[in-house]
Amino acid sequence: MGCSAKHLVITGTSSGIGKATMEAALAADYHVFAGDRSIKANEDADAGGLLTKIHLDVTNADDIAAAVSTISTHVGEAGLDGLANIAGIGIPGPIETLPMESLHASFDVDVFGQIALTQPLIPLLRKAVGRIVFIGSVGDRVTLPFMGALTSAKSAIASLNDTLRLELAPWGIDVVLVEPGIISTGADDKSKVMIDKTLADFTPDQKDLYGEAFKRFTDSGYQKQTSGSSPEGVAEVIMEALTVREPRAHYLTGRKAHRLAFIGALPAKVQDELKRKAFGLRGRGSAKD
Repeated sequence: MGCSAKHLVITGTSSGIGKATMEAALAADYHVFAGDRSIKANEDADAGGLLTKIHLDVTNADDIAAAVSTISTHVGEAGLDGLANIAGIGIPGPIETLPMESLHASFDVDVFGQIALTQPLIPLLRKAVGRIVFIGSVGDRVTLPFMGALTSAKSAIASLNDTLRLELAPWGIDVVLVEPGIISTGADDKSKVMIDKTLADFTPDQKDLYGEAFKRFTDSGYQKQTSGSSPEGVAEVIMEALTVREPRAHYLTGRKAHRLAFIGALPAKVQDELKRKAFGLRGRGSAKD
């Protein structure tokens, strides 16, 4: 192999946390395979010797196979030093009205796609005694109304992360979960478009049932998101998780992450009351009034 640098695979590098992590890794002289579904397959290219852009939609088996082939050919017997599964999606909506395709999409990106990419890269990680980082969310510790698609998928990936940590330990492969709190990812406008579309897609009956509460919750959430922590702060934690000698199993990071995690450890009824007060939600039986 001609390249003497250490090698990282990072997904979701078009914006936000993925892009910030890519930039941090390049600044630390890692060779980065940057997965980005927004570029065309024929645009895969090296830039400056340390950046290999890869067209990669983690829900597409052909994309994954092509990416693994490119990575394997380049690293050879030296193997892969790290994998950061950052690509993600957040789909809002009440569970009762959420289209099943939306729930499938959430799990396809945040769960199945992460594992589909990780599995064929494990042999390369084993060669280099590399490391895996998954991006969970503080939402895997504390659920929120109208964000069930996201928090359920993040809870699933948190469980899979902990399973892999035990299964891969014999080969010295650390598997780490980074759990961001409120982060302004740079995709705030996209979030607002998704929220507005969900509202617009409500039927009249669904709007009567959920419209007011959903709008109140998402208005508050959007305001908090736009004033959240920077992606660069999360990228620093991801790089620590990938490079420190003895990484922690889980890293909470970002605005209100620790506070929300504390709430998530409280009894369920106490949590429910705190969430109702925070988001102006109606209590049990109040719809009959």
